[in-house]
Amino acid sequence: MIGGSAVVARTLCRVEQRDQRSGILLVLAAGALWGTVGPAQVLAGSAVDPAALGGARILTGGLVLAAAVLVTYPGSLRGLGARRWPALLAASAATATFQAAFLMSVATTGAAAATAVTFGVAPVATGLAERVALGAALSRRWAAGTICAVLGCAVLVVPANGVQVDVVGIALGALAGGCFGVYTVAAKRLIGHGTAMPAAVAATLLVGGAVLAPWTLAALPELTTPRMLALVLWLGPVTAAAAYWFFVTGLRRVSAATAGTLSLVEPLVAAALAVLVLGERPSAPVTAGAVLLLGGLVVVS
Repeated sequence: MIGGSAVVARTLCRVEQRDQRSGILLVLAAGALWGTVGPAQVLAGSAVDPAALGGARILTGGLVLAAAVLVTYPGSLRGLGARRWPALLAASAATATFQAAFLMSVATTGAAAATAVTFGVAPVATGLAERVALGAALSRRWAAGTICAVLGCAVLVVPANGVQVDVVGIALGALAGGCFGVYTVAAKRLIGHGTAMPAAVAATLLVGGAVLAPWTLAALPELTTPRMLALVLWLGPVTAAAAYWFFVTGLRRVSAATAGTLSLVEPLVAAALAVLVLGERPSAPVTAGAVLLLGGLVVVS
């Protein structure tokens, strides 16, 4: 009898480990897709107002995801009742603010620095928000990995070759990182309430897009050029709809704090694209920061 219980316990443990590994991979996939946002914006040579571009991104992504939900889970949208609206509204506000702040940071400081600052702040904000809102304990592994990764982000934004970092852009990146933490914990609360997350993500993207709609509508002439349409079609369906779906699916299997730290793969991807696609040449601080970032990811995952 005891031997049978031990077998069951080992089996459950293996299943839990597989779930956690799949959750880690999904969060990393979401972060990798998000890492393309800044470089894509720079590559497209976008002169569109960042708030307008952010609104177009999440509104397009929300429409694509809502259509997918209506086809695959038609009854799930009706499950977003009053009990879930506080967390949904918090996630929507964080999403809208994040889009404007992050893309404005990219426009003023560049893709690599903006992404590094945003996702250097994100794990700290996520861990603290989870502690305050959900009462979750922060593990030593999370603390060690996050410290290592945040130090990496700090090194990434050290001025090099006489180039000074834009203070306003850095502040906007930090604001975006705080919003990422709020979104992650709000999503974790929705998961705890048994919410159908594809429907919830579609709702938060659409509500966030509605908040930014005045800027998006004002920029429609610029957004309808071929280059900008291609950019929006990448940012919306891929880096918003697909990436957010990956993220919240993975969030079911890992803690919010762990997901926040794993999202640090984003500045790593952004830095790699800056070198390989945009032709930037990394300085010694950038290389050291990337190594520290990677080390933090390894510790957490």
